[in-house]
Amino acid sequence: MEHVPPPAEELALLDRELAQLDARRAHLLTRRAWLVSALQPQPQAPNAPRWGTPPVGHGWAPGQPWGSGPRTAKPSAPRSAQNVLLTLGGLLLTVAAVAFTLVSWGSMGIGGRSAVLALVTLAALAAPAVLLRRKLAATAEALAALALVLTLLDVYAIHAVAAPDADGLTFTAVASAVLAALWAAYGLALGKLHLPLPAAVFFVQWPLLLGAWAAGAPAIVVGWALLVTAVVDGAIALWGKGLGVRVTAGTGLAVMGSAALLVGLGESLTAGGPLGALLPGTLLLTAAVAALAGAWRTPDGYAQVGGAVAGLAAVAAVGGVLRAAVPGTWQVPAYLLCGLALLFVVRVRLARSAGRGVLLAAGAVVAGALVWALPPVAAVLLGPVQLVAEVWAGAPDGFRGALGASMPWSEMVAAPVVLAVVAGGLGAAFRWWPALVRVAAPLITPGAKVRGAAGAGALGLGWGTLLLAAATLDVPYPVAVALETVLVAGLLAVAVRGADRGAGGAGSAEGAGPGSGIGAAVRVSALVGAVGGAVSAGLLSLASEAATYAVFGALALLFTGAALRTRAVVEQAVLAVAAVVWGTVLTGCAARSLGLAPHEAAPLLLVVPAVTVGLGARLRRHPVALPVELTGALGALVAVGLAVGRAPFLALVLALCGVLAAGAAVRPERRPVAGYLAAALFVAATWVRLAASEVSVPEAYTLPVTVPALVVGVLRRRKDPGASSWTAYGPGLAATLLPSLAVAWTDPDWLRPLLLGVAALVITLLGAKYRLQALLLLGGAVLALDTLHELAPYVVQVAGALPRWLPPALAGLLLLAVGATYEQRLREARRLKDVLGRMR
Repeated sequence: MEHVPPPAEELALLDRELAQLDARRAHLLTRRAWLVSALQPQPQAPNAPRWGTPPVGHGWAPGQPWGSGPRTAKPSAPRSAQNVLLTLGGLLLTVAAVAFTLVSWGSMGIGGRSAVLALVTLAALAAPAVLLRRKLAATAEALAALALVLTLLDVYAIHAVAAPDADGLTFTAVASAVLAALWAAYGLALGKLHLPLPAAVFFVQWPLLLGAWAAGAPAIVVGWALLVTAVVDGAIALWGKGLGVRVTAGTGLAVMGSAALLVGLGESLTAGGPLGALLPGTLLLTAAVAALAGAWRTPDGYAQVGGAVAGLAAVAAVGGVLRAAVPGTWQVPAYLLCGLALLFVVRVRLARSAGRGVLLAAGAVVAGALVWALPPVAAVLLGPVQLVAEVWAGAPDGFRGALGASMPWSEMVAAPVVLAVVAGGLGAAFRWWPALVRVAAPLITPGAKVRGAAGAGALGLGWGTLLLAAATLDVPYPVAVALETVLVAGLLAVAVRGADRGAGGAGSAEGAGPGSGIGAAVRVSALVGAVGGAVSAGLLSLASEAATYAVFGALALLFTGAALRTRAVVEQAVLAVAAVVWGTVLTGCAARSLGLAPHEAAPLLLVVPAVTVGLGARLRRHPVALPVELTGALGALVAVGLAVGRAPFLALVLALCGVLAAGAAVRPERRPVAGYLAAALFVAATWVRLAASEVSVPEAYTLPVTVPALVVGVLRRRKDPGASSWTAYGPGLAATLLPSLAVAWTDPDWLRPLLLGVAALVITLLGAKYRLQALLLLGGAVLALDTLHELAPYVVQVAGALPRWLPPALAGLLLLAVGATYEQRLREARRLKDVLGRMR
């Protein structure tokens, strides 16, 4: 319900807004007039001073003297000064009153003390009435604040003199009640003052709480005192007059109500039995009724909060009684059932916002139950990771033996029940969605995306329920492995069925159901669950050799079949990539079964990359081809990593990888990348083989390759003058220059670096003359690195002889020079780039 203020308050708000709009409009018109006059040319004497012209700023009008300030600031200046003076005056009087009471009190007799305080307090209370008749509202507010402080000092004085032996909490409770009544009457009598009524509301917060505390009441009585105070605050917030009163009451409602709920919840959770939980439950139910009653009469936002508080309090009340009646492992399901019962609010004629709040409370309870139940599912999925360190160490007796002892499984018996209940509810909502929408229409109108999320949640939670149930029951190890594999197969079936119907146009979220297709959210959830479940099942199978082959073989077949079955491109690519990964794992397992060392197993791992190259040739430009080939390339990279320790095997693996890349380069769409990759792999294999054979003169092996390669490049350039120099001459030159450069850097003799430098210089000059980019860049790079190698000892000697401060200084000067001529250097770099770009 929308809150409508009283007519007097609404009229005051409108008057203030209209006044602000008028002031703003006058300011803008004044500014516009000054700008128009400033833009018009005006004659000025030659010697007239120009320093008197007002600057372009906000608020100066034409003809206004410079330094006089903006005209719009004049009306507000007296008000600001008045507020400052009144505030300072009130503070000084307050300090004086406190100092008098605390310091000078003992130097006067009882009559004098009473007379002084009574006289000052009465004067401070009476003065605002006189000032209001003279329309001095600000001064009256300042004196009312002083009177408030004086009344507090009066209470302190009475306790110190008249009742020194009285209990402090009891006296404070009584004094708070008296002050609340006094300031309420004072505020109602002087309705134009803004301070008294909020002060009365503040004092209302303490009598019941402090009285219960002083009486030594049990916690439940203190909770009732807090709740009654919160109800009073709520009534004041709903029907009180003035913004200050409502804000103060609303703050008190939030603080006292929260404290009452916390007290009730704490007592409910610590109750020893159902009877002991009845009193806290009654407190919580009363709070729920009060919150729901207030939600009927508040605006939408507050009504939704009130409904949520009411729902949570009701769940805590009823769930607390059930919790005390069931064993400890079943306490969370008890609260979950109470939370689900809140969903029946859709059948109750309740205000829309309040009903939404109750539904939010139900969702919060369900979410809390899932937070408690999902960590064991994560332990089931991730627990088999420990088997990686002990592959094929032997199958454990039960499922838990493969998961480790990280979870107290005996305390998680109810977790599968929680997951099953929530999964069943979400599945029912997904299945009978149209009926659910009709029933919930008075409160909410969920869209198709919500239905998809419900279906996805039901699928995921159902899968987790089965896994967690198997772990809590500690099924035998073979049963657990078979169960996870079967669940993966089921998820793949759901993903493929949903993908096919979605691709055919029948899988929209609106029509998702048993007979009309599965929503995209369900399809994605099934696909993600299948991949994650496959990883978990694969890790679980590592305890036994037979289980490993069975699981990974089944996974490879399942994902391959699913990839062939589906027509959706994204799903097909994911499934095909997963199938390639499982196949690579199978080859690694075969190598381990054969007792091969890691470097000996590396060539065997290239079987799957070879298959992916063949599949790529078959698929050609199909969107799935590239992901499959890239996954195979990752398997080849793993093989290279395994062979790094042994140079001969590494050369073999690199050569085989080059063959695979060359096979992929046969296809035109892969040639630009695979061709260069094949050449690089062959060259790298050659270098590694030469290094493994401890060849000290690689030129004897590389020159016979370089010469015919350069001849072939020349012939190609004659046939196709537009061919790139990198394609024609790059592989041949690199075959000799790069190995020779690598050897020259470790050669202590001078002949090889000299010959290499001369050759690189000749190649560089030829590249510059015939404008061949490959010759220029490759020869220049080799020449520079060779020269650097020869000059490095001398550079080190010179650097050692220089002062420590000189290199940084030279570097700083270089940076300054480059920065000063940055634009010129940038133009030169662009010209060099253009020159290189025009070369072949």
